[in-house]
Amino acid sequence: MAQDQEVSRRDFVKTAAAVTAVAAAVEGAPAIQKVRAANDQVQYGMIGTGSRGSYLLKHLKSIDAGRCVALCDINPVNLKRGVDTIGTNPKTFADYRELLAMKDVDAVFVITPLFVHFPLTRDALLAGKNVFCEKCLVFKPEEVHALNALCAERPKQILQTGLQRRYSQFYQLVKDMVDKGVLGNVHHIHAQWHRNMINKPSSLWTMKPGGEKNIANWRVFRSMSGGLTAELTSHQVDVADWMFGASPEFVMGLGSLDMLKDGRDVFDNIQLIYKYPNGQKLTYSSISTNSFLPYFNGTRPEMGEIIMGTDGTIEITVGDDVHPAIAWWYREPPKETDAQKKAAEKKAFVAGATMVASGGANGPIPLMTSDLNFTGKENFFEKEVKFAKRWLTTKGVMVQEEPRNPVDTELEGFFNSCKTGQKPRADIQVGMNDAVAVILSNMAMDEGRKVYFNEIDKLGKGAPAPAKKG
Repeated sequence: MAQDQEVSRRDFVKTAAAVTAVAAAVEGAPAIQKVRAANDQVQYGMIGTGSRGSYLLKHLKSIDAGRCVALCDINPVNLKRGVDTIGTNPKTFADYRELLAMKDVDAVFVITPLFVHFPLTRDALLAGKNVFCEKCLVFKPEEVHALNALCAERPKQILQTGLQRRYSQFYQLVKDMVDKGVLGNVHHIHAQWHRNMINKPSSLWTMKPGGEKNIANWRVFRSMSGGLTAELTSHQVDVADWMFGASPEFVMGLGSLDMLKDGRDVFDNIQLIYKYPNGQKLTYSSISTNSFLPYFNGTRPEMGEIIMGTDGTIEITVGDDVHPAIAWWYREPPKETDAQKKAAEKKAFVAGATMVASGGANGPIPLMTSDLNFTGKENFFEKEVKFAKRWLTTKGVMVQEEPRNPVDTELEGFFNSCKTGQKPRADIQVGMNDAVAVILSNMAMDEGRKVYFNEIDKLGKGAPAPAKKG
């Protein structure tokens, strides 16, 4: 983007961070907007049509449950891109307050830089709208308490956060396996999101002219961003919360800025350890100098998770518009019976040496989503096709894809929640737990100590949280 098209951070804050103006602009608005469209579509507006906003608009375009009636961005180039992408001739605004004042807007997407997620989400809720806010829901500790209090006052309004792994059939299947004990006692999860920004710079993370004054640089400055922890770790610590069924007790970690020294002040590599109840742990790594992923025989780069139990292990990564999701299941060798132990001891004695059986995991077994399950209603040819696909998948000839992109599923799920009042999979509690993990993880790296998650109860309330020993 040419420098004369760039928007300053000062202009952004001036437009986006008004605290009280919305209440006056929508005076008399109902506690919650009702879905009124004759065809039962949720009429929505989007605040923020930059890279992520335009990406979501591409998916929203194919979802009939909602209709875009308004877009807002302070950058004219982004705004035009959003209009061209959605193709519904929406009204356009540079001031988000004008969008929130529209009575025919049922729901609002907040897809802006992190540091203004809370004020925009708060104002949208006060305007009676349902809200989809990209992760993280909040940026600062005081915003945790403020948004929790506001949502408690408005229980009928929907607030969903953008954590799409919750909407993946592969991840849902793995969660079901964990809950049913198929993997045994799950105590360890490893996760990584590695990128090589030296050989393949990301336009979103590359320093642009103007430094901190240029809003396009928001990801690389702490005043606007949570860095790698907010943009990447947030997805994967949510997976651990989900699989373990709990939030961490404490986090410790190390972060530094070693390679990308171009004026940014966020870390370019981070390593974190999260301790959960019952001795469960998540170990996490994100670096910016190498994209190798040691899962799936090295066939996919960058990001994935390993979920390890006493009876088995899952390697999993989410899909995107180019790559399908993958989930491989490795079974642990079964527990030895007393009879097997005696037979092994006898065999070892006869041989005159101690023999050690291989302890390697069996597999991998590609996991199957529901479209390859047998329902009993298939005709002969349908059965043969499913058998063939399952066999080819186990041999690595085919890679099974999600029946539907999780992004589409989460967006349609939001519209359904707006219509029915049903709680989203990634609701306020899920989103807030995730945001708190990001805030405290950065604190742990900055302060070089264990940070306990109950410290958030006092952070942002005027009294400093005491450092705990342990």
